[in-house]
Amino acid sequence: MDIKDKVAVITGGASGIGQAIARRVVSSGGRVAIFDLNEEAGQAMVEELGDVALFAKVNVVDEESVAAGVKQTMDRSGGIHICVNCAGIGSATKTYGKAGPHPLDDWSKVIAINLTGTFNVLRLCAEQMAGNEPVNDDGGRGVIINTASVAAYEGQVGQAAYSASKGGIVGMTLPIARDLASYGIRVNTIVPGLIHTPLFETLDKKVFDALSNSVLYPKRLGKPEEIAHLAASIMENDYINGECIRMDGGIRMQPR
Repeated sequence: MDIKDKVAVITGGASGIGQAIARRVVSSGGRVAIFDLNEEAGQAMVEELGDVALFAKVNVVDEESVAAGVKQTMDRSGGIHICVNCAGIGSATKTYGKAGPHPLDDWSKVIAINLTGTFNVLRLCAEQMAGNEPVNDDGGRGVIINTASVAAYEGQVGQAAYSASKGGIVGMTLPIARDLASYGIRVNTIVPGLIHTPLFETLDKKVFDALSNSVLYPKRLGKPEEIAHLAASIMENDYINGECIRMDGGIRMQPR
């Protein structure tokens, strides 16, 4: 799919990986709808990117909120061709520890935002994509890119909820790709390792350096722009479908 003149919905598009992907889409001639809860950061992105961008304050776990964001996008741009799900939260709570059993509410919140929120957005975007005129000779109408984590495969201590949510995204990739194949909609998942987002700025330098050195090669954290490069490649390459692609510098996470 040629990104030029296409419309991309990007959840979590006001910061981190989502922000980098939004910039990449616009630099490739596309338009973006940024779905995020951070209104100030979202509006700042619109000011930066110009009239090819819109911001919608969207809660990914709320069906009406997502539907309203999709409608706003359709009213403004007339179509949705790309959906990139980057919205998510982390967690660090042991299944059982000094504080007792893992609080069920905390578990449910992580699963709701990371897994159910991803599915909620993509299903409503897929509905709009299915109505698109084909954009290539293969009958392609859209592409969905979800974001998982290497924790889906190598969850660390305290990551039961987070790993389950990201493992769910990995697990649903192929079934959804099969569900949507007849509409010409591709579905893939990016599986990042340690990516240098603002969260890492809060870490002690020794911890930061230790994380960097844990990467096989290159010995550093990944850059959001590198994930955005991969996302653009997935958008543009029509033969990438049903895949979960690790981008992690070869890291294999240890228990701690």
